[in-house]
Amino acid sequence: MRVIAVFGPTGVGKTAVAIALAARLRERGEDPVAVSADAMQVYAGLPILTGAADAHEQALLEHRLLGFVPVDQTYSAGAFAQHAHATVDALLEEGRRPIVVGGTGLYLRAALADLDLRPPVDPALREALSRRDLAELHAELPPHLDIKPTDRHRIIRAHELLAVGEQPPSGDQLWTEHTRHPTLLAALVMDRERLYERINARVDAMIEAGAREEVERVKDTASATARRAVGFDELLAGDVEAMKTNTRRYAKRQLTWLRKLPGTHLVDMTDRAPEDVAAELVAMI
Repeated sequence: MRVIAVFGPTGVGKTAVAIALAARLRERGEDPVAVSADAMQVYAGLPILTGAADAHEQALLEHRLLGFVPVDQTYSAGAFAQHAHATVDALLEEGRRPIVVGGTGLYLRAALADLDLRPPVDPALREALSRRDLAELHAELPPHLDIKPTDRHRIIRAHELLAVGEQPPSGDQLWTEHTRHPTLLAALVMDRERLYERINARVDAMIEAGAREEVERVKDTASATARRAVGFDELLAGDVEAMKTNTRRYAKRQLTWLRKLPGTHLVDMTDRAPEDVAAELVAMI
């Protein structure tokens, strides 16, 4: 049985497509389960801010790997890979169809492939590096690593690995063509302006649903990795427009990397209902 991966930028409608797809699969006698591959949705206490499937959506389709990490703990793609592999393998053994759903490139890769992911580094080291000037940190890296000066996450991670004697990966190693199980890779895309409109409306809905209150509740305990959720710092500062701007920028980066993935089926969501897209995906299986 093939794994189905449904991924795309924030706000494109991944959860709705996964739910519609699951309904189609049940008509074929299958028993699908969604497996989240999102770096921020792993944290408990931030479901609204991170756009995790709500209670109604989870009633329509069972979701795994949501909200299982305490918000005060740091977490890594390496740790996630272990959880995701065990979850996907167990579902396949039970004869259930895994639908891996996410928008975080590294976590999607971690869920689907065997990776050379080093163990987590001391959180104290990460905190110390996070306080340093980004340009300074980038200038100290070996040139062969070819990391963009604006890529804060990879710059800090490279310093972490160098500090413990590990060699960081060079270049853009976002993806591998070899997945652990046969996998249908479906990348949901959308006209950029339409996507930005959806993102702005989504942020407004998050605020209405209580995202600001979520952040206030955990602001004193949230780990450095949990605080990376887009909108966390912006809502603490009371700047909703900055949250919208940064979410649109994040979506733009997501659209860029997913178009580069080999073996991926690009599925345009513009002016299409989730049920229509689900029918297209079923036809690909």
